[in-house]
Amino acid sequence: MTEPHRCDWAGDDPLMRDYHDREWGVPLRDSRALWECLMLESFQAGLSWLVVLRKRQALRAAFADFDPDVVAGYGEQDVLRLMADPGIIRSRAKIEATVRGARIYCDMQANGQPFNDFCWSFTQGRTLRSDGRTRVASTPLSEQISKELKRRGFKFVGPTIAYAWMQAIGMVNDHAAHCFRRDACASD
Repeated sequence: MTEPHRCDWAGDDPLMRDYHDREWGVPLRDSRALWECLMLESFQAGLSWLVVLRKRQALRAAFADFDPDVVAGYGEQDVLRLMADPGIIRSRAKIEATVRGARIYCDMQANGQPFNDFCWSFTQGRTLRSDGRTRVASTPLSEQISKELKRRGFKFVGPTIAYAWMQAIGMVNDHAAHCFRRDACASD
């Protein structure tokens, strides 16, 4: 049996291929899952996505399955505990940014702005579709989203991270033109 054509970045690593084939680019609408993905993308800053994937289960355990209500209550002792956890990416700034992000998420929810509505408002709830040939690190829309996330207080959400997040959550279908997942991840 021949392998299907995938986006080049999926490479030969089984973890990357599985992520590509099952998750990347599938429109995600759940608020908590959208926030988790944004926090994981933030942990990627300066690293490869494969590093994050390899540590994802440990990160989930460390951050209470990315339950914003729990993580928002983390204090200095929790940060120190996480800094000592060899299973996660031990960046104090990224750990603190995740706690801060949980608090922002909870404030948004409490003020009647569900995170999923906020996220998808930038595209009026639709998945944008790239041409499948041009590769970019950021777009004017990712710059706009980055500015809004930063204005709200999120950290590690520059335009490149914002665009990677947009791709991951299916806000933009950026599968390569030859990729077998391109049509499967078409807008709903």
